[in-house]
Amino acid sequence: MSAPGPTSATAVSFPAGQAFDYQLGGAYEPPAQVRVVVRDSTAQASRGRYNICYVNGFQSQPGDRDLWLRERGDLVLRGPGGDPMVDPDWPDEFILDTSSEGKRQRLAEYAGQAIARCAASGFAAVEIDNLDSATRSGGRLTVDGNLALAAALARTAHAAGLAIGQKNAAELGDRGRREAGFDFAVSEECLVFDECGAYREAYGDRVVDIEYTDHLPGSADEVCARPDRPQATIIRDRKLVAIEEDGHYYRRC
Repeated sequence: MSAPGPTSATAVSFPAGQAFDYQLGGAYEPPAQVRVVVRDSTAQASRGRYNICYVNGFQSQPGDRDLWLRERGDLVLRGPGGDPMVDPDWPDEFILDTSSEGKRQRLAEYAGQAIARCAASGFAAVEIDNLDSATRSGGRLTVDGNLALAAALARTAHAAGLAIGQKNAAELGDRGRREAGFDFAVSEECLVFDECGAYREAYGDRVVDIEYTDHLPGSADEVCARPDRPQATIIRDRKLVAIEEDGHYYRRC
């Protein structure tokens, strides 16, 4: 029997084009004009704003390595020698094994617990990170397998009354929307990688983009003047530190 298809978030909405802030490195009171805030699932929602909750759906969180090895070891993707595979850019994150329906079902249950916490904490939406983990799997995972897990997470989010966002993976085109049921997109550096058009074709104005100070395609003024950028574009420091910390940078285009 085939798995049920994606659901449409008919009961949820997304405030396209609104000023937003991306606060994964630490929560703080956003600038007054900000209407949309992205925070980690362990943080509290920002009162009076549309809040998006970060969930790492396809890799482990840095602080949970021992938990995954001890209690969920068979869900961690293994390399040729049986060692856990990690994200080369984030070596404290294990890549999770989406290769079978049974494993995807269990992974959906664990991620579903985080989604439920987001809903209980007052968030209006979730963004699911590392949808592109198959590209780091050495051929052990497939895009289809990851989209199948994403569809399960979309059903969970929609059942909880939450919108759900595709994080990066512009190469999917509109498959994330059509096959998984994503409602909007969260892009990192779509101007740098010339991907903004792909998100726009799939999601229209329901795209938020974060560009980073250490890899800007021009000055901040030039970035904000780009006609091809999403309406909701900000520039932030790479570590996304809180406003009171050294290195904090925030600019809304």
